[in-house]
Amino acid sequence: MEDSDDPVVEEKDVPSFNIIEEKIKAIDNTIIIYRVYYFFNSRIYRFQLIKKDKMCMIEFPRNFLESLSKDGTSAEMQLLKILDMNIENVDCWKDFGG
Repeated sequence: MEDSDDPVVEEKDVPSFNIIEEKIKAIDNTIIIYRVYYFFNSRIYRFQLIKKDKMCMIEFPRNFLESLSKDGTSAEMQLLKILDMNIENVDCWKDFGG
């Protein structure tokens, strides 16, 4: 039975999930989105990314993800910058015993 306080959300409930997944794959196709959490009070989505035995967490405000499908190119460029900055940062990747 699932805990109602569990902030894990399904792909279909994450605004612009497909865009984010596509951009991550373009940077490094060995990275998978393991889980996505939504924190209602702060309106933040936290993505857990897995690559081999390492995990990286990246957070996005809900309004930013909603703007990706509406704003187009400038929002996607901002997304790529955020993803690049985190994915390429060695400090983002922590050991994961998953």
